[in-house]
Amino acid sequence: MMRTARELLESTTGKLAPDPRANRLLPLIARGAARRTTLAALALEQSHVIAADRRAFLHLAERSAGAATSAVPAGAAQEAAVRGEPGPRGSATAGEGAAPASAAYFTLLAEGEALAQDRLGAYAAAVGADEERAAHEWLPDCQAYPAYVAWLALNGSPVDVVLALSANFAAWGGYCGTIADALRRHYGLDDEACGFFDLFAEPAPELERRALAAVQEGLDAGRISEEEVHRFGRLLQAYESRFWHALWELDQRVA
Repeated sequence: MMRTARELLESTTGKLAPDPRANRLLPLIARGAARRTTLAALALEQSHVIAADRRAFLHLAERSAGAATSAVPAGAAQEAAVRGEPGPRGSATAGEGAAPASAAYFTLLAEGEALAQDRLGAYAAAVGADEERAAHEWLPDCQAYPAYVAWLALNGSPVDVVLALSANFAAWGGYCGTIADALRRHYGLDDEACGFFDLFAEPAPELERRALAAVQEGLDAGRISEEEVHRFGRLLQAYESRFWHALWELDQRVA
């Protein structure tokens, strides 16, 4: 019996859930032990992540609106590149097999990133990010996540990316809730300064509705590759872990 979109989304999220101990920075922030310069670095790194992810989501929305009927597995594209051969191509002409539900999902994500960018400014100001900006060097492990999201925007089947991102966002939302509480409790930040994290910590029923619609659309069209979904999701979680670990390492350095 075919699983429903909700069952597939929930099972994927469960399988891709990160190790609760993987984020070593989160407990430091939660008890108010992270340095303020680390909080500033978090703001500076996030400003680049958000801008890059927004452009990636807009590209995924455009691809979804005119996606080919036969999506090319990302693994096949990689193998062809290694052999120096042209990548495989979908069999449908442009515009056929469009995935409007996936397009709607990615459009909402892009809108959310624009709102997040607006809210990030108050947090950045509150933790002194402007003073740190000139001396801050981008951390490669923090920027690996948006680089991979950009790769997915170019190479991933949109509905597979919907599933992988949805699983990743579940963990991210939990992190943001913990951070928002700690910023108020231990660092004295007000609601405006915590608004960036509140945005991602709050339930997002419309985003969930659009994710379910996109997954159902993919199921109905036979477009979902669970193997690709798990590969994408595993790498997203790994790169997210690197993001937090890089900031944790920064926090451990002697000032």
